[in-house]
Amino acid sequence: MKLTGQIVLPDRIVSGTVEFDETGIHSITPEPEAGSRIILPGFIDGHVHGGDGADTMDGVAAIHRLSRFHLTHGTTTILPTTITSPWPDVMDALRAVTEARNARPENGPVIHGAHLEGPFVSPHKLGAQPPFAIPPTPDRVGEALETGIVRVVTLAPELDHADTAIRSFAAAGVRVSLGHTVAGYEEAELAICRVCAAGGTVGATHLFNAMAPIESRRPGPVTALMCGDTGYAEMIFDTHHVHPATFRLASRVMGERLLFVTDAMRGAGQAEGPSQLGGQDVVIRDGAVRLPDGTLAGSVLTLDVALRNAVTVGGVSLPAASRLTSTSPAAYLGLHDRGRIAPGLRADLVLMEEGFDVAEVFVGGERVV
Repeated sequence: MKLTGQIVLPDRIVSGTVEFDETGIHSITPEPEAGSRIILPGFIDGHVHGGDGADTMDGVAAIHRLSRFHLTHGTTTILPTTITSPWPDVMDALRAVTEARNARPENGPVIHGAHLEGPFVSPHKLGAQPPFAIPPTPDRVGEALETGIVRVVTLAPELDHADTAIRSFAAAGVRVSLGHTVAGYEEAELAICRVCAAGGTVGATHLFNAMAPIESRRPGPVTALMCGDTGYAEMIFDTHHVHPATFRLASRVMGERLLFVTDAMRGAGQAEGPSQLGGQDVVIRDGAVRLPDGTLAGSVLTLDVALRNAVTVGGVSLPAASRLTSTSPAAYLGLHDRGRIAPGLRADLVLMEEGFDVAEVFVGGERVV
């Protein structure tokens, strides 16, 4: 199979043709008159709760539904994400992600695993998380790891048992993402060191949100993450969670260690108005989701919109935007077979029109949209 257009590589755009099949990408051939359609590597969303009325916590059918919705917006690899809930409900959700992955429909994205966002978060920095935060005791961490499905865990490093949990998750290859935390700079820096010492990869859950801001004499966890040279950081770039200028700052400092996620909830893709997040009433209005008190509650973002925002209001090039939606997420998750368009890699591809509207999507070389 062949796609012809403007091929977005990590460092440039090539006018030409990509040849591929289910075994992978075979070649990239330059062609001066290849047309205006844009060919990008498939998007990777490592933090997504829901979409099209479905939520990860609802079970297998809902996970397939939300995954299919995000596929139509270019997401070819997805990590359905839990929310802070009673522990038995969280475990049910992890088992449901396992079942959904094993029974993935032919026309769905790759379900790489689960992002365990709750309940190992600070009760003092819940954001829109329901009030079921608990410490990451060895028994709970062991139970979560036994599922074999957790790929990323959001963890507040100030919690009781956090040090042991960090070592256990990191040793198991789970990305330890600092978030929903009241930790200061020193505590965050120590946690980063502990992840690295255990041979793990550290991240930040929705950078700038649900954590202390940068202040002159209190640099906070954001500074610890941005000043390091190993940690990655998620960002929800719907322009509600993060101002474009703040995005530009983080992008300049972190470079390829910054990556986009949607943090989308069940109302993504649906009409504005009342919705639900973790059993809580929320309202979708003007492209933002909020609790009754005005707190941001997830998003209705899709990664094609995040890519568009990066180019149109974030001021970055299309190759740089593609790194945020594909290349950097793949590097963070250790997915070395995708995230770029290159011979030998998976043929996970997105074909977009000039206005960044998704026209076709390919997963493993097969057209699914």
